Amino acid sequence: MNISENNPPKVITIGTFDGVHIGHRKIIKRIVETAANSALESAVLTFFPHPRMVLQKEVGIQLINTIEERKKILLNTGIDHLFVYPFTQEFSRLTAQEYIEQILVKKLNAKKVIIGYDHRFGRNRNADIEDLKQYGKKYGFKVEEISKQEVDEIAVSSTKIRAALEEGEIEKANTYLGSEFLLSGSIVKGKGLGKGLGFPTANLKVEEDYKLIPQTGVYVVRSIIDSEEVFGMMNIGYNPTVGGSEKTIETYFFNLDKNLYGKNIQIEMLKRIREEKKFSSVEQLVEAMKEDQEFSLNFINQL
Repeated sequence: MNISENNPPKVITIGTFDGVHIGHRKIIKRIVETAANSALESAVLTFFPHPRMVLQKEVGIQLINTIEERKKILLNTGIDHLFVYPFTQEFSRLTAQEYIEQILVKKLNAKKVIIGYDHRFGRNRNADIEDLKQYGKKYGFKVEEISKQEVDEIAVSSTKIRAALEEGEIEKANTYLGSEFLLSGSIVKGKGLGKGLGFPTANLKVEEDYKLIPQTGVYVVRSIIDSEEVFGMMNIGYNPTVGGSEKTIETYFFNLDKNLYGKNIQIEMLKRIREEKKFSSVEQLVEAMKEDQEFSLNFINQL
């Protein structure tokens, strides 16, 4: 979390912002507009790792975005500053007053905080929005409360996005997100099975084990590779027809003849074509892949 010597007064909002969906964007738009109307700069304060990873040692937690994806998306919302504060055991033990004084006031120079009615902070999360308002009077910042209805909408959106991704309903998830769901990682060598079938695939390795991977199946996808927009079809699954046992994320990019090994790329998921199936022969698999390609190209042409 880098704070410059030049520390202008700011209007800030605080949260996990996993997914950065339409509910989050509404609040971020509010801080950007508030900043513009009051000679302040806009800022988002978020935390990483997720508090549950640190306090509850929750290994199975699944997030919609990796931290790098979250940073990239938040920085594209029009805010002036993004602060990612490291969430540690030590940080969690700060009292409410220490948190306000050390971080919101001294480090961020907050002059206005726009935050949910149910926001809790400080050691054991024992302070609430009324406490925040009192600290505001003491330290010279205003507090604007986000209504229960808006906060509930955000919670519902996050729940619905996760549920949609787990069911493979990628278009529904994208509607809630207000943008396409991303998978990010590096391209690694696979077994070369796709190439042998006439569909050479790029094998995506997602390093972050907390990243939510959508339901297995075949999807239409898009990426920017070397400044060029490319489309393709992705299979998330186990390749049961050819005796696969490990879950892989493989993409056949249309009209792309490049060595992608070692490249770090982001892939946007646009539509689910079908579930993964075990075919009775490799020939049937190839026929299905040809149909998937035809479906994908028709879908892309309609975009």
